[in-house]
Amino acid sequence: MDMTNSGQTSVLITGGNKGLGFEAARRLGEQGWTIFLGSRNEDRGRAAADKLTDGGANVVMVPLDVTSDGSVTDAVRLVREHTDRLDVLINNAGAPGRGIAPADATVDDIHSVYDTNVYGPIRVTHAFLPLLQAADHPRVVMVSSAVGSFTVVTDPEQPSSKMHELAYSSSKAALNMITVRYAQALPKIKFNVATPGEVANRRFAATDMNNHTGQLTVTEGTDSIVRLAMIDADGPTGTFIDRLGPVAW
Repeated sequence: MDMTNSGQTSVLITGGNKGLGFEAARRLGEQGWTIFLGSRNEDRGRAAADKLTDGGANVVMVPLDVTSDGSVTDAVRLVREHTDRLDVLINNAGAPGRGIAPADATVDDIHSVYDTNVYGPIRVTHAFLPLLQAADHPRVVMVSSAVGSFTVVTDPEQPSSKMHELAYSSSKAALNMITVRYAQALPKIKFNVATPGEVANRRFAATDMNNHTGQLTVTEGTDSIVRLAMIDADGPTGTFIDRLGPVAW
């Protein structure tokens, strides 16, 4: 199948088999995009891809563990079998960590979260850069969190200021900086950060990662992700938004 000549916009979504990744895939599939659905678990990935296909989307399931160099290399090879360019990359796969207090956190605790939330997006972005650079108007969306914002975490009115953990929040702060540095160094690609919440209203999306305790639906949570995926050639780069607008770093 030669998707390049079909004129369809293509997107790879990591962690696409459930939650925000799946919902972003569903919404972009409804726009007629070709969806490369990245999933660490192949069975769940195939089930998710089948569900999207049944809904009319054009989907290719891509086995993809963002913590594995070999898996990412295989994913690039698979995507290249279908296209010679990639219009959009959504680095969505994430690990919440175990909420360990700073005094108790070890390097191993931190490393396991960083492997997915920091090294994962770097690993995937680096591997797919040639395909992105071959597109006319490439975009990369990093799915971060409001807890990666120094402004948010140091605001005593924000619940996250009292969430005493070390791994997840610092990994998302690192991801935010990584995104800005990519944006500065690669101006032909739009690199932006999305958080699936409403910072001003102190609300976040209900997903498996937070045991569905969020106040926003998964569809509302993907508003910022989808918006950044669909920006045009004159759109922003190096920005951080939620569904309501810009978020302070």
